[in-house]
Amino acid sequence: MVWLLRKCVKCEKYTLNQEKCPNCGGRVCVPHPAKFSPDDRYAKYRSAMKAEQNERNIHQRNNKN
Repeated sequence: MVWLLRKCVKCEKYTLNQEKCPNCGGRVCVPHPAKFSPDDRYAKYRSAMKAEQNERNIHQRNNKN
């Protein structure tokens, strides 16, 4: 199934445009979560990447102040 709905990373508005946001020109991504599977082989990698991204965001916020 093809997901048509996209969400802008910058302004967080939804759009059907698959290339860029028509409002601000920002990058768009698929807002739907991945399909759940009890035998997910990549869950530990996704959680590690999410934790790393959170640390990076916290570090960037602290450097702005």
